[in-house]
Amino acid sequence: MKVLITGSAGFIGNRVAQRLLERGDEVVGIDNLSPYYDVKLKEARLAQVIDHPGYTEARFDMADRERVAKLFAEHKPDGVVNLAAQAGVRHSLIAPHDYVDTNLVGFTNILEGCRHNGVKHLVFASSSSVYGTNSQMPFSVHDKVDHPISLYAASKRANELMAHTYAHLFGFAATGLRFFTVYGPWGRPDMALFLFTKAILAGEPIDVFNHGQMKRSFTYIDDIVEGVIRVLDNPPQGPTAKEGDNDPASSHTAPFRVFNIGSDTAVSLMRYIEVLEENLGIEAKKNMLPMQPGDVAATWAEVNDLREAVGYEPTTSVEDGVRNFVNWYRDFYGV
Repeated sequence: MKVLITGSAGFIGNRVAQRLLERGDEVVGIDNLSPYYDVKLKEARLAQVIDHPGYTEARFDMADRERVAKLFAEHKPDGVVNLAAQAGVRHSLIAPHDYVDTNLVGFTNILEGCRHNGVKHLVFASSSSVYGTNSQMPFSVHDKVDHPISLYAASKRANELMAHTYAHLFGFAATGLRFFTVYGPWGRPDMALFLFTKAILAGEPIDVFNHGQMKRSFTYIDDIVEGVIRVLDNPPQGPTAKEGDNDPASSHTAPFRVFNIGSDTAVSLMRYIEVLEENLGIEAKKNMLPMQPGDVAATWAEVNDLREAVGYEPTTSVEDGVRNFVNWYRDFYGV
């Protein structure tokens, strides 16, 4: 099939593009190469797909309504995987308009493209951040998520509501995926593993928030990509809930659903750092700091729904995943 991927130079989007091309699909990639983090890393990711005969590259901002509409009309994709977003909880505290432009305006343009061009299935990135102050663990897609504590989280929850509305009104299938702390080779430089590795190798201290009292469903990139593709291949065929059922993860009026996608094991931040230290052969200097605004102490994914729907099974341990990242980092940066 022909699949349009937004964020094709991004960490997850680029790996999804590679996997789809490997199995023979056509891929149309949109990315504006935002300078939010190192553009050279994004260009290096793109270099892995851009010369493939099945790949078409489009470099513009998906907030550009006319160009998005033209791209959809020209290529008529069967499926869309929306992975482009202004990411990051911390950045949303200082640059809120970045989140409105990409995560709300840009996402509306994608929804309109799906509506007018016969797209069969929209798979879109949500986030574990939507759980906000939820204290019940593990996080379940059947829980209410009405109290986000960052604009980033609020924009992702808005995406879920917007996609449901379009699925209800216009009948195309839409599936939201709440990602949980994705890491691995080619990962984002603004995330903990990348920041920690860079600092430790430079002999600089790392910032450890909430005095290390943090847990996360750290999820390896290959496990994420496998789940995304399985979901893409299995669109909901009609309403996903019974009449009158107001479950947040499904709909009794639309081919719509939401899944958690992540490791179903919560690992402490201090263990994560310990594994990194072991692989680098260096003990980190640590700045123990209080919790940051907008952050949460723990995330933990309950993935039974995704397991039952598509056979999703995360298999990569933190020990293996961190080792793979360190090997990639040393090779890519020559350190």
